[in-house]
Amino acid sequence: MAKTAYDVVIRPIITEQSMEDVDIKKYVFQVAKDANKVEIKKAIEEIFDVTVIKVTTTNVHGKVKRQGRFPAGKTASWKKAVVKLSADSKNIELFEGMS
Repeated sequence: MAKTAYDVVIRPIITEQSMEDVDIKKYVFQVAKDANKVEIKKAIEEIFDVTVIKVTTTNVHGKVKRQGRFPAGKTASWKKAVVKLSADSKNIELFEGMS
């Protein structure tokens, strides 16, 4: 079964650090763990109708957390993608008005 663009891009990451780069057209997304840079680029371009010039990815490992004394668990591991848009590309509206 072929992956759709919405299977590749899971959600935007909206943090203080990620909002600083919005003015230089860098956006951060959580993406599928098995997605590669080419798939991420095509998915972002399809969903938001923008031109992507660079994609960098990072695997974020889960942290050990515990509640109470013994049952130490782990948060889920996930993949982060930082997408750089071309200068003539429009902004992604999802991030507008938050910075």
